[in-house]
Amino acid sequence: QVQLVESGGGSVQAGGSLRLSCAASGRTFSSYAMGWFRQAPGKEREFVAAISVTGSTSYADSVKGRFTISRLNAKNTVYLQMNSLKQEDTAVYYCAAGLVRLGIPSAYSSWGQGTQVTVSS
Repeated sequence: QVQLVESGGGSVQAGGSLRLSCAASGRTFSSYAMGWFRQAPGKEREFVAAISVTGSTSYADSVKGRFTISRLNAKNTVYLQMNSLKQEDTAVYYCAAGLVRLGIPSAYSSWGQGTQVTVSS
């Protein structure tokens, strides 16, 4: 398995931007599909975005056109650029590593500890 550490969360006003980073340990990062999920208080964890080993991406409808997932294998890091943030984007954001690029949490075997994103009006 791979160990994951997220960073870059914080508080921002609606309409603002944040970039989340997820640093992975180990030398097999490039062989993992990577995903971002989020969980708001009282809600289930939901899919945000994912990127395959070849760079193919997928997004939840709620973030399409606003969020961009990318990866830099040389730095063992996956990013989530979040623009035009809305209050409903407020959640704890988690990155995850798995064998296939899917939008379900059970497809991922390694998870980070999460980073809080708070969007205010």
